[in-house]
Amino acid sequence: MLETVLLASLLAQDVFVEGNPRAAVRVLIYDEVQSSECAGFQIMLDTYLLPKYKDKVAFERRDFPLPKHPWSRRAAVAARHFDHVRPGAGGDFRRYVFERLRSTDTETLDERIREFARQEGLDPIDAMRAAGSPELEAAVDKDYKEGTARGVSKTPTVYIGEKAFVERFGRAQITDAIDRALALEATEPSAKR
Repeated sequence: MLETVLLASLLAQDVFVEGNPRAAVRVLIYDEVQSSECAGFQIMLDTYLLPKYKDKVAFERRDFPLPKHPWSRRAAVAARHFDHVRPGAGGDFRRYVFERLRSTDTETLDERIREFARQEGLDPIDAMRAAGSPELEAAVDKDYKEGTARGVSKTPTVYIGEKAFVERFGRAQITDAIDRALALEATEPSAKR
């Protein structure tokens, strides 16, 4: 019973944010773990965007497992489990899988989940059980439906304000849009709230 109450309260807070969660400027990221383009965006995020903007911008991640990718949805559910067990671990799991993307498939994903859990000192049995959790699957489905309603059809899709950057884009495009959003916020902070 306590586990169900805890899971329900965690699911109510299912917005995963890196950077400054209280920032007025928000970058909304629809991605999935089975996409090489998303792996490339993760590198951009880790090596440039987060170091530069971590105090000024909230980078919000939404799961958008494309139907053409057979194990992406299960990986998203596992990432949510890891984030609920230890905040930030879901992002670490995504990075772990991205680094092993070429050697991960439907048959090896379960071993990736168990390996990551052991490496992080988490329970691999709980992780495997959670990878089929209806509650966590519903949270992933919620993100997917929200993305579809916004017109998302490819990953990654990154929104900065109303501007969408889809699948392949450069760092300069993203930083220009973030810098414009920050400048606008600095000149009109009360109009945005």
